Amino acid sequence: MASKEKKQNYGDQSIVSLKGADRVRQKPSVIFGSDGLDGCKHSYFEILSNSVDEAREGYGKEIITTVYLDRSIKIEDHGRGVPLGYNEAEGRYNWELIYCELYASGKYSNNEDGSAYSYSLGTNGLGACATQYTSEYFEVTSYDGTNASTMHFEKGDPVGELEVRPIGKKEIKHGTIQRWRPDLDVFTDTLIPEEYFKEILKCQSACNGGTTFILDVEREDGKFERFEYYYENGIADYLKELVGENDTLTSPVRWELEATGRDREDMPDYKLKGEFIWCVSAKVNALRYFHNSSYLEHGGSPDEAVKAAFVFAVDKRLRAAGKYNKNESKIKFSDVEDCLIFISNSFSTVTSYENQTKKAIKNPFIAKAMTSFFKEQLEFYFLENPADGDRFLNQVLINKRSREKAETTRIDVRKALATSNDIAGRVDKFVACRSKDASRRELYIVEGDSAMGSCKLGRNAEFQAIIPVRGKTLNCLKSTYEKIFKNDIIVDLLRVIGCGVEISEKKVKGNMSPFDLSALRWSKIIICTDADEDGFQIRTLLLTFFYRLLPTLIDEGKIYIAETPLYEINCKDEIFFAYDENEKAEILEKIGNKKFTIQRSKGLGENEPEMMWQTTMNPETRRLVRVSKAEAAATEQIFDTLLGENLAARKEYIFTYGSRYADEADI
Repeated sequence: MASKEKKQNYGDQSIVSLKGADRVRQKPSVIFGSDGLDGCKHSYFEILSNSVDEAREGYGKEIITTVYLDRSIKIEDHGRGVPLGYNEAEGRYNWELIYCELYASGKYSNNEDGSAYSYSLGTNGLGACATQYTSEYFEVTSYDGTNASTMHFEKGDPVGELEVRPIGKKEIKHGTIQRWRPDLDVFTDTLIPEEYFKEILKCQSACNGGTTFILDVEREDGKFERFEYYYENGIADYLKELVGENDTLTSPVRWELEATGRDREDMPDYKLKGEFIWCVSAKVNALRYFHNSSYLEHGGSPDEAVKAAFVFAVDKRLRAAGKYNKNESKIKFSDVEDCLIFISNSFSTVTSYENQTKKAIKNPFIAKAMTSFFKEQLEFYFLENPADGDRFLNQVLINKRSREKAETTRIDVRKALATSNDIAGRVDKFVACRSKDASRRELYIVEGDSAMGSCKLGRNAEFQAIIPVRGKTLNCLKSTYEKIFKNDIIVDLLRVIGCGVEISEKKVKGNMSPFDLSALRWSKIIICTDADEDGFQIRTLLLTFFYRLLPTLIDEGKIYIAETPLYEINCKDEIFFAYDENEKAEILEKIGNKKFTIQRSKGLGENEPEMMWQTTMNPETRRLVRVSKAEAAATEQIFDTLLGENLAARKEYIFTYGSRYADEADI
């Protein structure tokens, strides 16, 4: 037995303090939320935020992001220019305070009169410094109208002195240009996808109406492709884009809020203002929350307010209008959310972000003020817009009753899949085996009754069970869950398999019997179909059944395909089986000049039991192919293209590749 290593003594000399750039380089996730690609993305957002703050204060209406092939990034704005010169109050240069010192900022006094910023996205004095610290190199040039000041950093440390020179005639007069390359020594991945830049700039343009956000992306030929994002009317134009031209049930409603309050009685008041726009649609739903120009992916206070106010107001109006049935239960927010497009764009002079990544805010005053405001406005809305209000209420009730019907369906499915020792008695034509050992038992899913007859006679009844599928099974990719669970073949398969069903929470809401792998009754589930076009199609449909409803069984390697021979070759007292053309050629070469007969194998239902045992069921001689999800993404894409709802992709696929299969088409 190996001896344990003696641990070092832990005492007064064991404590180490990180200094300088190491404070962030060694622990980037503390600031950016991750040391991976998400953290690298957020470092870009921190620099972008400072440019956004300038634009919001009225300094510059254009912000340009340039992404280079070497993974470096440049952000250019036309603001007041970041101060880099000497700060007499601090006794240090501002370039050092901003880019080399955590918690140094000009935005701590936002709630005071005469502050440089009122509603800023930057608040903590961390972002610029942390991004500089985690960069392979970082260069900033600031234009103050007279001089251009430049400072360069590498690996978190300054290189050289601050350079100050007069602004050239062709240069910008005011603004800041910052270029840096995220350091692979800090982040595990720095290849930020192009789509991320597009998404973040689109959001910024939506919540900063009138400001143009430009993205220049360098291509392999050295040229730059430009993308521009601009919403003249901010979130109002963004809502039109989200909902489309003809997909609304109600006209858009716009609210404005201004309030002053405090998060606690002993704390100072701060200002809150907000713009909100919403409408109702039977086809689209979306909730978008922005605060001080940050997209609140996890919501927080505004989300709490929307949920509380809309459920309260809609439920109150439904009761007043007598639209509930007798003893009908109250609506849930999910019933409202399914038809609601709501965009919130709010600002406050004091903001309590959940953390530095700014994906949620937790201000009690903001939640309380918005909840009260939304309730009041919704009460006016239902009184002043009876037609639109009625459409809204009716759609919520449709969503509610559809949800409840789906939940009832799931309860029925749960009952249908309830386990019982008498599976054979409950599932039509299921042939059980004698063994009770799930680690040994095998389930064959065969094509039709005739194939079941051959397999039943050819199997080892000790550990091999059989269930036939009649005709082509349901396409589980194109069908709704309600339709799937009304299909007898699908339900019978799930009963026999025994481990429940997996349903994506994104697609189906409500409770469902949990999938339990330990309840699986079989060591192998083997799909056994004829080696022809119909057999291949049935096999594919069965794979979609597992892919959508029981994907873990594929992950765990429990699903197999039984290869069936294409040819039977008889030579005197020997019988050979060829599974493809190459094997047929090899067998014929081996036979040589001996007399033989060759015939294409019949369907499984016409095979003799002995042949079924030898070629398909005998563990010593059969050929099984384990179904793997190693290429899960590619599998999902081709399933969706050929069997799902993606009609455009299917047409494109047929147009591109259809000629390859023209000779085999059954037309």
